[in-house]
Amino acid sequence: MSSKHKHDVSFQTWNLYLGADLTPLIGTTLAQIPQRVTEVFQQFLATDITTRVKAIAKGIAKEKPDFIGLQEAELLQLIIPTFGIVTFDFIELLIGELEKLGLKYKIGAKNDNLSVGLPDLNGNLVQYLDRDAILIRKDSEWKILSKQEANFQTNLTLPVGGQAITVLRGWSSLEVRKGGKVFKLINTHLEPNDEAVRNAQATEILLGPANTQLPVIISGDMNAVPNSTTYNLFVNSGLNDLWNFVGIGLGFTGHQAPNLLNSVSLLNERVDYIYYKNGWNPLSAHLIGNSQSDRTKTGLWPSDHAGLFSRLSLKYNHDDH
Repeated sequence: MSSKHKHDVSFQTWNLYLGADLTPLIGTTLAQIPQRVTEVFQQFLATDITTRVKAIAKGIAKEKPDFIGLQEAELLQLIIPTFGIVTFDFIELLIGELEKLGLKYKIGAKNDNLSVGLPDLNGNLVQYLDRDAILIRKDSEWKILSKQEANFQTNLTLPVGGQAITVLRGWSSLEVRKGGKVFKLINTHLEPNDEAVRNAQATEILLGPANTQLPVIISGDMNAVPNSTTYNLFVNSGLNDLWNFVGIGLGFTGHQAPNLLNSVSLLNERVDYIYYKNGWNPLSAHLIGNSQSDRTKTGLWPSDHAGLFSRLSLKYNHDDH
């Protein structure tokens, strides 16, 4: 691994995993919803984000990245009319666990995506909000100049409970400066279930926030393997796939079993990426959360994805260009 120096910047991307397979909700009638919601929420509780987030924080703390791109950084609430609201805020939980390990991060940018509330069999309401976020170290010398938070114009629509639900997704970005150096970081999570929608979302990023002469990093769960149509949209636009230059091994980041209890790792495809262009020099890349030693004490994998850590250096000052 390359030795650190003042021009190095470290990035990590990690899909935290909602903690349940939402497939049982698709194609349901209104009458089926409470049963399916109860089953999905039981799986969410079994994959215990409050335990997993400790393992995720431990993996992050080994590297102490300057910036973290998070996907499926969810906000779940169980609304019990006779009791109150039980909240699972993945970002808040993660920041709290990192703080216990001596690392202080804050939210730099965050995009709110699909939001839906559905009843369970117990007379409660399960409220779900999908989010992606960029965390930055509080002690970072990189100062935020601006941020953008947006949803895609093209999204998948699925039948749930007899209604058409738009699976809203999006992206967020930061423009940051340290001395004379400026760059842009974009974080996203593209649609897994429809290639045409996924390609449209990738194109929105390429024609939107990534359409700049600034040094750019794009981190995220692209839900596309190397040489797929979506992947090629990125690399054919002038972006470099960091793993191809400095990654060691196959770099598989997806996916463990939905219950996270598979005995042997099932990671068998590369879907999470850090792309770069305009003045970066890649130094190193490796995976986190993919070893048996990374599992929780209760045997859960930290997420159904491995995390991807990278280090790059900026080759020139923005002021010179």
